[in-house]
Amino acid sequence: MFKRIAEDIRTVFREDPAARNIIEVLLCYPGLHAIWMHRIAHLLWRYRLGLLARLISHISRFLTGVEIHPGAKIGRRFFIDHGMGVVIGETSEIGDDVLLYQGAVLGGTSRQKKKRHPTIGSKVIIGADAVVLGAIEIGEGARVGSGSVVVKPVPPGATVVGVPGRIVETKAPKVKPLIDLEHGRLPDPVAEAVNILVKKQHELEERIKKLENK
Repeated sequence: MFKRIAEDIRTVFREDPAARNIIEVLLCYPGLHAIWMHRIAHLLWRYRLGLLARLISHISRFLTGVEIHPGAKIGRRFFIDHGMGVVIGETSEIGDDVLLYQGAVLGGTSRQKKKRHPTIGSKVIIGADAVVLGAIEIGEGARVGSGSVVVKPVPPGATVVGVPGRIVETKAPKVKPLIDLEHGRLPDPVAEAVNILVKKQHELEERIKKLENK
């Protein structure tokens, strides 16, 4: 248990340059507190103590602003940056080394009692206020841009932005991505499409002028 706690603390220092010392991390990181409380709730959930598990989850939500259903499965070195407004649904599955920013939602799209929330591969980054809906898979090393809404599977190493989410880059997950979720520099696929159309129109106008001058 203490090894996992130490690992969690090291993860905070790795992911957040604002972290200064261990005391600060222990006392002032609600995302970390939410993960620790989720582990307790998830253990109770596995032992079919559902009401107690939900109560701990509810207390955690009140204290941290992070809502994680006790049924969600979360891997190691998971980090929630800032955390407020994060929602992780019951049948969500999250791999190792995943990073979520504030307001991210892993939501469901079905009322049936079945797998209805996303499966998030290892080393995935999900930006602020991004929403991932349904029993879809986000492949290893993928990145979801801030404010995106993803309703379709995302291949490993891809970067997705926009509403609905569109793939703007695909790269092997073990290679450093060209777009590293610097949100102010993320491409706009709609704007790119408009620019292509404008360029084509300009080319056609030039061709028409040349034909008229002959």
